Amino acid sequence: MTRLANPTRFLRLADAVLPWTGGLTLLAFAVGLVWGLGFAPPDYQQGDTVRIMFVHVPAAWLAMFGYSFMAIASFVALVWKHPLADIAAKSAAPLGAGFCLVALVTGSLWGQPMWGTWWVWDARLTSMLVLFFLYVGYIALWSAIEEPERAAKAAAILAIVGAVNVPIVKFSVDWWSTLHQPASVMRLGGSAIDGSILWPLFINALAFQLYFVTVLLWRMKAELVARRVRALTLGLAAQEG
Repeated sequence: MTRLANPTRFLRLADAVLPWTGGLTLLAFAVGLVWGLGFAPPDYQQGDTVRIMFVHVPAAWLAMFGYSFMAIASFVALVWKHPLADIAAKSAAPLGAGFCLVALVTGSLWGQPMWGTWWVWDARLTSMLVLFFLYVGYIALWSAIEEPERAAKAAAILAIVGAVNVPIVKFSVDWWSTLHQPASVMRLGGSAIDGSILWPLFINALAFQLYFVTVLLWRMKAELVARRVRALTLGLAAQEG
């Protein structure tokens, strides 16, 4: 972590890693989506509707992972003043928000034929919607405060406080009675999903994770360049003044 505190060293590492993560992302998506959408068997109860799982479930996982990543990075930024931590958190926010929106939309598409309604205010769906609003609030807070240091501190506090919602999303189906099905992939006693569906699901989850890493590194690079340009612009303005 201390070695990556140097932005120049981080940029070199990102340039070396990005071609690999980008290529692996495309490969994982190609294998996972073709296998899941084209060759995985239909469910005995849900039929072909179950194929929404291959997008919905990884998106939901990454929505929770993204916010957890933001909260940890924000904590590191506040406590240890790591120069890249707030950049990492800021760069992850639009990604997590996108995954959260995909999970909400695909969940509605999946829920309508299964439950007979597009939406229900149960614990899992409501807490996921709250997670999306936390993402939006975090992004809006960065945009509302012009001074980067103040914006970073305020956004970090929001990210850390909002992290309490992540375990609520995860365990809501265990703590409350909901329409949403209970955990069936990661649970005590092993998965309740057959391997013919579980394996393409894991490959798609890997693809989503690789996509997150790839775009995160790209966005962090862009943010570092933007901050350097801003610093140079302010320096030139000070000299002219």
